[in-house]
Amino acid sequence: MRTRPRGDAGQAFPIYIMMVAGLLFLALAFFAVGKASALRNGSQGAADAAALAAAQQARDDFGPGFYASLRDNMLDAFLIEPFDAPCSEAQRLASANDADHRLCYPTPGYLRDRITVEVEGRKPVDSPVLPGSQNKKAKAKATALIEFSCPNPKAVDSNSDGVQDLFIFTCRNGEIVEIPPAGPPPWESVSRTLFDVRLVDQ
Repeated sequence: MRTRPRGDAGQAFPIYIMMVAGLLFLALAFFAVGKASALRNGSQGAADAAALAAAQQARDDFGPGFYASLRDNMLDAFLIEPFDAPCSEAQRLASANDADHRLCYPTPGYLRDRITVEVEGRKPVDSPVLPGSQNKKAKAKATALIEFSCPNPKAVDSNSDGVQDLFIFTCRNGEIVEIPPAGPPPWESVSRTLFDVRLVDQ
C-alpha cells in the first residue's frame, strides 16, 4: 500500500491561498467597475435632467421678449439675441439626482439655441483596488436644444393701417398658432408649441 508524502499537502496550501486571494481581488475589481459604471450612469442622468430643466426654464423666460418682438416687428432679431442660461434650475435638478453642476452655458443660434450642462456626482468610487478612487467622482455632460418650431409666420394687417395686428404661425407638427400682438395669449399656453426642447448629442 502506497502512502502520499506529507510534503505535498504543505506545498498545495500556499497555492490555494494565492488562488483565493486572486479570486477575491477579481471580485473586488468587478465590484469597483460595476460601481463606477453605475455612478457614471447616474451622473449622466443628472446631466440630462439638468440640461432639460435649464432649457425648459429658458423657454418659459422667452415670453416677454418674444411678444415684444412681435409688437415691434423684430422677431428675427429676437431669435438671434443672446440669452442667459437658468443655471440655478440646472443645479436644482442636478441636486435632486445627487450631483452638482460644474458648467452651465448657452450657445445662441438662429432658430436653434443650446444649453450645455456638466455635472459631477457626489459619491466617490472609493474602491480599495483602484488607487486614488477615494476622491474620484463621476462626471457627465448633456446638451439640450431649444428649437423654434414655427418659422416664417404670416403677418396680417387687417385694418390696412401699416400695423401688423395678427401673426399666424404654422408649425412643423401641423399645429397653427394665432397671436395678436396687442393681446397675446398666456405664454405657457403656446410656448411648448412654438419652441421644442429636447436633448441632442454633444
